[in-house]
Amino acid sequence: MKPILFLTILMLFLSCENKKTDIQKPSFLIGKWIRLEKPDTTITYETWHKNFKGEGITLKGKDTTFYEEMEIIKVKDTLFLKVIGVNEIATLFKFTEQTDTSFTCENLENEFPTKIKYYKDNKLLKAIVSNNDFKIDFIFTKR
Repeated sequence: MKPILFLTILMLFLSCENKKTDIQKPSFLIGKWIRLEKPDTTITYETWHKNFKGEGITLKGKDTTFYEEMEIIKVKDTLFLKVIGVNEIATLFKFTEQTDTSFTCENLENEFPTKIKYYKDNKLLKAIVSNNDFKIDFIFTKR
């Protein structure tokens, strides 16, 4: 009788075990994007690959005025946006909110930005980079 009781308790315990859900990376980013509504003569491109590595580049004529590399990485059970090229060392922004069509990540130690939000709005990719005093809006369309 005791083995049956033990097996019943064991089965009950195993069936109640918490199952970890796999963190999904934001697939809505994937693609080649070009920034809209840029008032001067520069063109900004952002490209996100299936491996969640990306590049952002701003050109004025044939000259590159801005370049950064980005990557969505997983550290333990948390997603981060890793940005390389703006600072001497990579800057990590921790995901603080995420849906199927948006995410917000933050690094309060970084001077600017401290917060980055990406979201899909119909066929547009939008981003807001900000701190407490200033923000820049980006609107991209597929190219």
